[in-house]
Amino acid sequence: MEALLGVLQRLGRSLVTPVAVLPVAVLLVRLGQPDLLDVAVLRAAGEGILGALPLLFALGVAVGFARRADGTTALAAVVGYLVFDGVAEEVGGGPSPAGILGGMVMGLVAAVLYERFHAVELPSWLAFFGGRRFVPFATALAGLVLGIAAGLAAPPLVTALTGRPDPGWPMAGLYGLVNRGLLPFGLHHLPNSVVWFVSGSYEGTEGEIPRYFAGDPHAGGYLAGFFPVLMFGLPGAALAIWHCAEPARRKRVGAMMGAAALASFVTGVSEPIEFAFVFAAPLLYLVHSLLTALSMGLLNALGAQLGFGFSAGLIDLLLNATAPNTRRLPLIVALGVVYFFAYYGVFRLLITRFDLPTPGRAADEEESED
Repeated sequence: MEALLGVLQRLGRSLVTPVAVLPVAVLLVRLGQPDLLDVAVLRAAGEGILGALPLLFALGVAVGFARRADGTTALAAVVGYLVFDGVAEEVGGGPSPAGILGGMVMGLVAAVLYERFHAVELPSWLAFFGGRRFVPFATALAGLVLGIAAGLAAPPLVTALTGRPDPGWPMAGLYGLVNRGLLPFGLHHLPNSVVWFVSGSYEGTEGEIPRYFAGDPHAGGYLAGFFPVLMFGLPGAALAIWHCAEPARRKRVGAMMGAAALASFVTGVSEPIEFAFVFAAPLLYLVHSLLTALSMGLLNALGAQLGFGFSAGLIDLLLNATAPNTRRLPLIVALGVVYFFAYYGVFRLLITRFDLPTPGRAADEEESED
């Protein structure tokens, strides 16, 4: 189980690199839209990045997953994906059905083959193609086999993943619960990648985030629920932690929680707050996960839609407030205000009632002195 967890964590971390290019793409797309700057060049630049996401995922996963990655790993991922994509199109009789999912798979394959063959020795008459030079050949062969398989067998599976999503608010709530539940283990990128980049299809675009920025009128329902939690709920939790700190340590805790709350509100970066209590007070994290699930399910049920390119913070909210497929923005903000007070009240009650060792509490102080 430890080995499996380690592999999944490596895979999750490898997904961060290609995801990191997304804010640039969606910023260019949004600025180029008619409701903002209406500059076609900017829109085309962003759409160029979004259109290359499968290849970017192949590169990012390969380099991120391999333990000793170098340029050969990246080259192998590109070669493998191009072979895979071309073969899948030929066999399937149309555009490759695998998309970003295919990029992830080929990136993983390239990383594994690099670790296995980067030091392989061939007969003297083939020595030039040994070692690292052999890896792109092996990855191309794997891409050929997997491309044939994808062209023949993948369409039903991919249709199931990319067909009209939204089986309803229960699935949105479950996604929110799983997302927060896996975050302490570094595994939340795995379900995120499926929801954000695989689920649903709109005019050749796949995934909740790309579809939202492509103008899909049904996209954004699986993202809107993050805004009340990250922009309002967690800052409320940070305020409660500050108020519950011992008087002698309140100034230091206030500075720490204030900075973390500002980061969560403006950018949607929530980890500084969450890791302040996830291990010290798991009860608080359970409540946080359940409240996230409630926000995700409720806003999805009420038809709210709002997307993000980086995270659910003020920057993305303002950037996408006027997008044509944003729905019920006032409701999202109103729920956020409710969540601020709900998080503050619940966290303060639980911290004081059960004497939880959040930052600045007596137990935390004793640990620091030890």
